[in-house]
Amino acid sequence: MARNIAVGIGIMDYPFDTAAGFWRWVDLCEQGGIDSIWQTDRLVSRTPFLECMTALAAIAGRTSRIKFGVNVVSVAMREPLLLAKQCATIDMLSNGRLLPGFGIGSPRGAEWTAMHLDTTTRGRKTDEALDIISRLWSGEVLDYAGRHFQLTQASISPLPAQPNLPMWIGGSSGAAIRRTARIGTGWQSGAETPEAVAAVIAGIKAALTETGRTIEEDHYGAAFAFRFGGPDDPGVAKLMQSYLARTGRDPRDHFAIGDEHTILDRLRAYVDAGASKFILRPVAEGDADMLVQTKRLAEEVLPAVAASWPKPRKAAA
Repeated sequence: MARNIAVGIGIMDYPFDTAAGFWRWVDLCEQGGIDSIWQTDRLVSRTPFLECMTALAAIAGRTSRIKFGVNVVSVAMREPLLLAKQCATIDMLSNGRLLPGFGIGSPRGAEWTAMHLDTTTRGRKTDEALDIISRLWSGEVLDYAGRHFQLTQASISPLPAQPNLPMWIGGSSGAAIRRTARIGTGWQSGAETPEAVAAVIAGIKAALTETGRTIEEDHYGAAFAFRFGGPDDPGVAKLMQSYLARTGRDPRDHFAIGDEHTILDRLRAYVDAGASKFILRPVAEGDADMLVQTKRLAEEVLPAVAASWPKPRKAAA
């Protein structure tokens, strides 16, 4: 079965000089054929980060075509009924353009200490919360007595516009693989290499044989940073150092810096590993730089992606 390869774009911190620059970037993504916009979830930071759910609601109101999501919401830091309600509201008002992605949150995040949260329970809290969220989305009036959450006669309305609102799962641990096989409709990587992505996808497919579920072949995603230019471009060294400090990962293994062929080659490596949905993050800083990098992605990479991996034809009704 042919896979549908789609390229979205994302930001971690807030790389713009002004709010106007951010909106010009959103407009460019909408008009330039980018598949989706993604925001990283970060609540506590000295570096500017948009609050993810608020940002998606704002993007929903600004656009009419593009999809959007969070890579990924740190569920253990949030109250599940509120999160379910936020997702349903955004999906309904955007006519079904939300792509919810959920994870347990990075242990390196400052939130755990700042909010006095227990990192050892984040997996179990996430599992309970996702159970609650999926049941609320289905319209259930929910009584829930869990270890971490308790609800009595809880329900939400309106429900999401998408009858089966997707639940993409993030993370590459064994627990994340099992969680994806148990409840996920898709899996989205963080900054894993193509080799690591291939291993996780293989693990999920093996786990699916035990759960008796299926995940569509093109519902596996990957993410990486890109830049048209070179590592000596102004500001790039600082951004790479910031990435290393934030993630503990060597940016040389996770950034695609060069021309359109460099970016396409990295995409091809991930496609060969089994990924079909992509979040590409510009290595850029400031309004002008972000717009230039995004415009080049839309004009130089997207046509080559369409030519290399034509979208499968929809079956006739």
